[in-house]
Amino acid sequence: MKVVFYLKSCNTCIRIIKDLKLDSSFEFREIKSKPITINELEMIYDLSKSYELIFNKRAKLFSEKKLKNVALTELEYKNYILDNYTFLKRPVIVIDNKIFIGNSKKNILELKKHLSE
Repeated sequence: MKVVFYLKSCNTCIRIIKDLKLDSSFEFREIKSKPITINELEMIYDLSKSYELIFNKRAKLFSEKKLKNVALTELEYKNYILDNYTFLKRPVIVIDNKIFIGNSKKNILELKKHLSE
């Protein structure tokens, strides 16, 4: 399984996808036009072991809902992600049983290394 969960209006996602030169063996899932399903989210959770890890705390809605000082449970993180695509940290790239979450330099370097192996 090779899947990229991304947002087409996110310049960072688009730049990363282009930079990685991901081929047609990947399924590209644009999460705004085709929201993530509960099964997909649970698959991501199984690989990451944390809904908080895949939750985007830089989303505009995170500030608007004043969630910064709220201690959210894993179930609440999950439900927020299911309720609104902006709460999924992006991009999320799944290659078989390996997951790469977000756009940090460290994450992208690990992904590039994995792709070159």
